[in-house]
Amino acid sequence: MSTTDNAPERSDRGEVSVSIDEDIPASPPSAPPAGSPTRRLVFGLIAAAGGWAVLYAINERLWDVVFYDLAGLDPATRLGSAVHFFFYDTAKIMLLIVGLIFAISLARSAIPPERVRDIIVGRHVAVGFLLAAAFGALTPFCSCSSVPLFIGFVAAGVPLGVTLTFLITSPLINQIGVVMLAGMVGWEIGVLYVLTGMTMAIFAGVLLSRFNLERWVDPFVKDMSVPTGIDGGKPTLADRIEFAKAETVDIVRSIWVYVLVGIGIGAWIHGWVPADFFATTGVADSVWAVPAATLAGVPLYANVAGVVPLIEAVYAKGLGLGTAMAFMMSVVALSLPAVILLKRVMRLPLLAIYVTTVTLGIIGIGFIFDLIA
Repeated sequence: MSTTDNAPERSDRGEVSVSIDEDIPASPPSAPPAGSPTRRLVFGLIAAAGGWAVLYAINERLWDVVFYDLAGLDPATRLGSAVHFFFYDTAKIMLLIVGLIFAISLARSAIPPERVRDIIVGRHVAVGFLLAAAFGALTPFCSCSSVPLFIGFVAAGVPLGVTLTFLITSPLINQIGVVMLAGMVGWEIGVLYVLTGMTMAIFAGVLLSRFNLERWVDPFVKDMSVPTGIDGGKPTLADRIEFAKAETVDIVRSIWVYVLVGIGIGAWIHGWVPADFFATTGVADSVWAVPAATLAGVPLYANVAGVVPLIEAVYAKGLGLGTAMAFMMSVVALSLPAVILLKRVMRLPLLAIYVTTVTLGIIGIGFIFDLIA
């Protein structure tokens, strides 16, 4: 490099000027202006969260004022108790569903299913089991999600035990069920339910991986080619909010009738069934209560949003929490439509093993929660 690059230059009038060729560090980028779209979206999310929290906090008192103070209903009567239960529980459950499903969808939108599949492929098996269980807990159990992901995992070379962990966790831990259960009996029970379900699914996946079950996967699944990359760039905050809004609206549209029917039945139980009904009949203390509730839910087909208000009501009347939860999970995970759905990708022996594993997992969770409750 020439030694005169930065040498001072003298003009004809004797003035000295200095030429500096070195890069001058740029000033740090300024924060987005107050009116930027991203900042407006963030402020909008914060305001919406605050409004949701206020509505949830005043919900019970609001219906107390409407029905007891203004309408003059007596909370000690069956009618007053049932009417208050219906409106209070409807508002509470819909607030929980809208708020928390939106939050879950917003978080899930950052990592599309194909990305999860690509992350799991090639990882250590132990990491694969943990990731599969975590993603199964966030994925609703339906034909548009669980079965296509099962196909994608197997076709991409993910070990079948890891794939089965995902497929077991998905029905055992239902998003809406977790949200509503937490609102019913507390977040501690909701979190424990998630952790217990994930642990059992991982244990089952590890156990089933010891056997040669791949031969019972439908051949078209293994022969299917799947893309290994993700098209498009990283979603913006606006894209993620739109995804979360659309998914929340779809879920609410598909379950609101079930919610009202379930809460209506629950309100009748709340108002007219004696408070100690299950305790006095001996059902709550029976060792067969959990297995019986699990098997009773198999032939039924109902949306979890309609089942949870029902189990909330019977739990309040003395039925064991684990027994009520076992019924809820079997209705969602082991119903005939769910089994028919899985028959598309599994041969009969593997399907029987899967159903048996999920059944035992539900019964195990039911017993655990009956003990701790």
